[in-house]
Amino acid sequence: MTTPPTSQAEIDRMLGNSKTKVLVPVITYALVREHLLSGQTDFCDADIRKAYEAAVKDLTAFLGHDVHIGAKYYDAYGARMSRYGVLEPIGHLQYRLLSPYTSDALVLTQWMPDRIRKHIERRLGIVPLLHEPAVRLSLSQDEAGFLRLIAEQISKTPSNFEIFSFAVLKVHLEKFACKIFRDTRTSAHDKGVDLSTNFGVIYQVKRLSVRTEGQANRIYDELALNFDKERLEAGNVVLVIDDITKEIRQYLIDMKVQSISKAEVLKLATVFSEPEDRQRVLRIVYDEFRREYSSRVK
Repeated sequence: MTTPPTSQAEIDRMLGNSKTKVLVPVITYALVREHLLSGQTDFCDADIRKAYEAAVKDLTAFLGHDVHIGAKYYDAYGARMSRYGVLEPIGHLQYRLLSPYTSDALVLTQWMPDRIRKHIERRLGIVPLLHEPAVRLSLSQDEAGFLRLIAEQISKTPSNFEIFSFAVLKVHLEKFACKIFRDTRTSAHDKGVDLSTNFGVIYQVKRLSVRTEGQANRIYDELALNFDKERLEAGNVVLVIDDITKEIRQYLIDMKVQSISKAEVLKLATVFSEPEDRQRVLRIVYDEFRREYSSRVK
């Protein structure tokens, strides 16, 4: 007979499955906290929403930021909790909190805030701390430390790759009176994120290593679907990718597609000799992460 998963193991699984927001673990925290306070085990959808929104506000205060928590609540979320054995439906939008979440309520309410904090720190690194101007200022004063930070953070996740690449390119291009804009979000990492400019070029960010002609052909076919033929033939689409071989880079150039690798993005960052430029990179990073991940709970 297999051993049933513990409540803490299930919460770790919830955190591992969290993408842009820590949603299910926060709902779980809200429910076990409410159960501990009132003894309540049966919750209607309105009860879940109220407990969840209160938990988001308290966790925001605990964390000192609202990055990666506070997704907008929908009534489908109650049913979703059954995947982790947290709730079972007992009627229309009516649910019951199950064991071991009831029996473990005290332990969980004490353990979960710090566990959520550690998860966010591991996933986003230093990013949540960048909301403090003093932190950005301190990091920007140390050029070598700044470069180590960019190199470490850009490799963490697809979102980090996209946002840190954008921030470095934006500050670099501003030196030539050029503007670059990030209007999309990072929810579809396989399709990449488009960056538009005021000089006709589109950058598409993809965290990919491109090493074969087959991979290059698939990327080109996708670009041909997303962009008009004239733009491609004019060489106005640039790929920002993790890595590419010299031969495949030339193969794409022959198809009028330029590319910038992660190593080249990092090399651009070494040109920022002024602390003000480095500080601006960090501010852009935080602003973009906050736009992507900040709380939707008011």
